[in-house]
Amino acid sequence: MTDIHFPAEWDSHSAVWSAWPSAADLWGDNLAPAREEVALFFNAIACPDPDAPELRGELIKVLVNGGEARDSAEKQLAELISDGRAEIFDADIGDIWLRDTGPLFARKNKKTIATGFRFNGWGGKYLLGSDAKMADIVSGLEGLKNNRHDYIIEGGALETDGMGTIITTRQCLLNKNRNPAISEKEIEAALKETLGVEKTIWLEEGLVNDHTDGHVDNIARFLSSGVVGCMRPTGDNDPNADVYKSIYKTLSKATDANGNRLEIIEIPSPGCITDLNGEVIPASHMNFYIANHSLIVPTYVETDAQQLVADEAVDLLAEAIGRPDIYAINAPAVLTGGGSFHCISQQVPA
Repeated sequence: MTDIHFPAEWDSHSAVWSAWPSAADLWGDNLAPAREEVALFFNAIACPDPDAPELRGELIKVLVNGGEARDSAEKQLAELISDGRAEIFDADIGDIWLRDTGPLFARKNKKTIATGFRFNGWGGKYLLGSDAKMADIVSGLEGLKNNRHDYIIEGGALETDGMGTIITTRQCLLNKNRNPAISEKEIEAALKETLGVEKTIWLEEGLVNDHTDGHVDNIARFLSSGVVGCMRPTGDNDPNADVYKSIYKTLSKATDANGNRLEIIEIPSPGCITDLNGEVIPASHMNFYIANHSLIVPTYVETDAQQLVADEAVDLLAEAIGRPDIYAINAPAVLTGGGSFHCISQQVPA
């Protein structure tokens, strides 16, 4: 058994790292609305109960790139900053996707450690700013040494139950654009060495048009010990119907690190969500974030029918995860950047 503990997301956090949308050339007209959605996300973490302002969530550590971004963040997060619930740090970030570019935090001998893997822009698609150095930068700002490893692995590709089990996808970790000469067994050995993983559950593929090549935090998440959530198709034209069926089939046969079968809860997918050009977007209710006191679920609602689906998804997740404060935040603008709230956050275990 390894002495490294990779905690579950529902375990206690001392802080969470994130970033402020900064690249106007990338976001275009979505920059301002994306900032509004991110600000709502931060408030849901830091101030989990509006009726009990004395209740503090977790500290939010926000990276910004450039003077305009800093000014914008300081203005929109002024109350959180003045109350000591948010801190701002300057960094040459490509943008906000800290789950993938930053380090993973774990525990070893009762101390927090930072583990960084190589980052190549999601298989060479988008390598921006100092993204390849973000694990070093964030680790240093957290006052930790980055234990760097020579595999290409993004945080969004790993989902842990905090008890030695992770879920991931072959489409991502075994992709030729990341680890072309490494076998499945070698990846499993690397995850055991670096994060204390005892059991890896392999899914095949992720969502249609997901530039991350199948990140698991869009398709299957642990909701509590022994309980995993995945999505079921919504509507006759759900582009991921076959993907969801394959995921459910694999999870229904899987066991965790202790040899126990998993309880599976199916969450309705957002259905077919497209951009202005009619291209399918990888929208997911599974890209939620479990904060110390709150659960924040991204939704993608334009119609009454979509609202009913989102309400059902949030209710099922809230019941399974068990946080006292629940937020459903409509996040279409953040999604145009390629992800949602889980993608832009990286928690530090307490």
